[in-house]
Amino acid sequence: MDVKEILHHAEEQMHKAVEHCQIELAKLRTGRASASMLDSVRVEYYGNMSRLADVATVSTPDATMIVVQPWEKNLVGAIDRAIQAANLGLNPTNDGIVIRVPIPSLTEERRKDIVKMAKKYAEDSRVGVRNARREAMEALKRAEKEINLSEDARKGAEGDVQKLTDRYIADVDRVLAEKEKDILTV
Repeated sequence: MDVKEILHHAEEQMHKAVEHCQIELAKLRTGRASASMLDSVRVEYYGNMSRLADVATVSTPDATMIVVQPWEKNLVGAIDRAIQAANLGLNPTNDGIVIRVPIPSLTEERRKDIVKMAKKYAEDSRVGVRNARREAMEALKRAEKEINLSEDARKGAEGDVQKLTDRYIADVDRVLAEKEKDILTV
């Protein structure tokens, strides 16, 4: 593996860690309705477990309500049960045509708990970025021995890996700060 491949692979891994953080944070409740809150819900559809978004239209007409419009009327009951079974703390109601999911306002204590979860997700992503850095550093040391990479070239590449690490850690921190602000805003 040459230096460019090592740097590219490290950057790819770091980018995936930040993406994972964004996906996990999007699932957290902020007190405002968001269609992504139901991304983890799976509905049985003709014997297969399908994502809710694959069998219904999910919309947010206002900040306190999610509306789920199934593409087939016979799915209303299954979607209702799936939302309740997803253990999201939501109480859906259905009128036989659409499912309405009211989003209750969050207490201050619950907001703080959600912020703690967000910080945990962010720390997991930082660990992922640092693991990618460690792997890249090890690969550079191996490359120095295997392909006769000069020590100066290795040290320069290690500096590049550190710059990537710093950039992606800052990205995780930025994403966390935005989500934290979103959660704590009443």
